[in-house]
Amino acid sequence: MGKLYVVPTPVGNLEDMTFRAIKVLKEVDLILAEDTRTSGILLKHFEIQNAMLSHHKFNEHQTVDKVVTRIKGGENVALISDAGTPAISDPGFLLVRECVRNGIEVQCLPGATAFVPALVASGLPNERFCFEGFLPQKKGRVTRLTNLQDEVRTMIFYESPYRLVKTLGQFIEFFGADRQVSVCREISKIHEESVRGTLAEVLEHFTQKEPKGEIVIILAGKDEKVKKEKKEDN
Repeated sequence: MGKLYVVPTPVGNLEDMTFRAIKVLKEVDLILAEDTRTSGILLKHFEIQNAMLSHHKFNEHQTVDKVVTRIKGGENVALISDAGTPAISDPGFLLVRECVRNGIEVQCLPGATAFVPALVASGLPNERFCFEGFLPQKKGRVTRLTNLQDEVRTMIFYESPYRLVKTLGQFIEFFGADRQVSVCREISKIHEESVRGTLAEVLEHFTQKEPKGEIVIILAGKDEKVKKEKKEDN
């Protein structure tokens, strides 16, 4: 029986690729890529010529069983996404789950993921945090935000630059204009930027300056003292 390797790829700078990741990708029988065109550029840069198969959110339900069969037949398979660690707001969970259910060894290599550097660089408490990924665009969005109003841990969100201003405005409605936030964009790229301050201040910044690139929002949790006082008042 073969193995499944979950291989992180750079979120920006190609030099963030690890030696081990390159070695694994050169040695496996098959590479599953979220977008073969995007991954093709990466593989060409590191002179990796192994076969690729498209594996993304629109076809993963159809491809999982075939991939599991190939691994059980002795092939070693690597899973990569367009950037970062697969299965973190990217395809991969379904395949990992099926491999585990079938007794297949799964090895996830350490490597790049966007939210960790954004969290560390934010200056907000990071000993405890909750990762929310992308909020629902429509159905369930208000419910999710309502449920997070009393969250005391630092919260992490992914967002599109096209929805950032709208999202920051909603955050003000649910969390208050004075809540501290850090918006990090273009992590590990030439134009990497972290904008820190209150929600009102950061919203004003991106209202005046159009946001571009991949975005991670680090939002402070509700102050525990304030939460305690509110309970005592009730």
